[in-house]
Amino acid sequence: MNPQPSIDAVHDVLVVGSGAMGTQIGAVFALAGYPVTTSDLDPAALERSRDEVHRRLDRLAEKGRRSREEVDAALARMAYTTDSLEAASTTDFVLEAAVERLDIKRQLFADLDEAAPEHAILATNSSTIPSSLLMDATGRGDRVCNMHFFNPALVMACVEVVRNPLTSDATVETTLELARRLGKQPVRLNQEVPGFVANRLLGALRDEALRLEADGVAGFEDIDVAARTALGHPMGPFELMDLVGIDVSYLIRLSEHEQSGDPADLPHPSVQKLYEQGRYGRKTGRGWYEYAG
Repeated sequence: MNPQPSIDAVHDVLVVGSGAMGTQIGAVFALAGYPVTTSDLDPAALERSRDEVHRRLDRLAEKGRRSREEVDAALARMAYTTDSLEAASTTDFVLEAAVERLDIKRQLFADLDEAAPEHAILATNSSTIPSSLLMDATGRGDRVCNMHFFNPALVMACVEVVRNPLTSDATVETTLELARRLGKQPVRLNQEVPGFVANRLLGALRDEALRLEADGVAGFEDIDVAARTALGHPMGPFELMDLVGIDVSYLIRLSEHEQSGDPADLPHPSVQKLYEQGRYGRKTGRGWYEYAG
């Protein structure tokens, strides 16, 4: 019989991928008291991740949101490595936050399955690739699920926990409770749907905003103003695209189209144009908006 996960067995965590999401997710675990290792094949990316964590956590201390002692303790819990499989050999929970490419994720999950202890849960942070497309790359489909954080993970309270057809109740309950212990508010999805819950709601708003802008009804700046001042959103849909990354939005839509085959799921032409121009948003200094420095 396969060993079933338990929240009491989760002590050490591995985050695979040191991009914007992986970096912050690792910090979230560390702040909650979990020893966490962040892995990436690129040593330079790991160094950038380490610097970003220090910068963000130091800012929390400076603003009084966390004590200096809490921040220093969290930083001491964090480790970095280019060897994810060695790190996986002693972990209890793996959270994959690598590039949104199915072939890469499937190979990664197959390798992690070989390396990780039998009781370990293998979760993916993906909001577009359901774990049902990854589970058969492993021998533990019952211990595979989506655990989807939102950007910025240090701030956003929502975490979507999504089961695949094989995911055990124990895996779901362990992952939900883990999210709670991180100080998050988990959302349980009983079945997989493209985009899950929050992004489907957000996507409907984004798609309508893109139509309004493309039809010349209103400029993107004014549409953002309407979202902020009439709907109470912290930022408008175009500002959010720039924050998340135009490249991320573009690749997510390609992934959704790959799964559905519906032409309506393809990236909007305006997003494709920005992507092809390398205007990815804040990270490149230009997206819908232009950013100084």
